[in-house]
Amino acid sequence: MKDFITIKTYTYPFEYAILKLLLDQEGISYFFENETMVGVFPFYSNALGGINLKVHKRDKNKVLQIISDLNTNSHLRIV
Repeated sequence: MKDFITIKTYTYPFEYAILKLLLDQEGISYFFENETMVGVFPFYSNALGGINLKVHKRDKNKVLQIISDLNTNSHLRIV
């Protein structure tokens, strides 16, 4: 995944469930690195360095704005 950068790191999948829906609605290309491994072995999250949200660098500012809006303008907060 060339040109994809880490925007944010999470410990567990439930922390970003709503964010995934918002990114899909905006048509933003993304993936969560280590998501499957943590889903199978939840206690490996810290050992793997967490679950990394990776987005294309052209979408960086838009994603950061979505995360900010979700945390400030909504009752649906990311932990």
